[in-house]
Amino acid sequence: MPSPRIAITFCTQCRWMLRAQWYAGELLQTFEGEIGEVALVPATGGTFRIDVDDEQVWNRKRDGGFPEITELKRAVRDLVAPGKSLGHADRVAPADDQHGSAHTDRRPGSG
Repeated sequence: MPSPRIAITFCTQCRWMLRAQWYAGELLQTFEGEIGEVALVPATGGTFRIDVDDEQVWNRKRDGGFPEITELKRAVRDLVAPGKSLGHADRVAPADDQHGSAHTDRRPGSG
């Protein structure tokens, strides 16, 4: 069985390449033995989508913005390595973090 391919499709007009690269690096590091490829796919029109093979994991327009990295890792893990522990990413965030009141966004391209 071939290893899964992750495609991160991002809007070049919105300058979301750095965000796409950051997500790609995080996924490659976390799932180095479970995935075969992470592809960056340039697009336009405000597109930001993450697919694992033919399964859409995240769509900025459908899901309302960009995923937290832990949320993205959990979604990818559930498809490519369901038994894999993600350590701290498997823990539920405190109530303040779930509502964003104590969260500071430090991702590249988040501004």
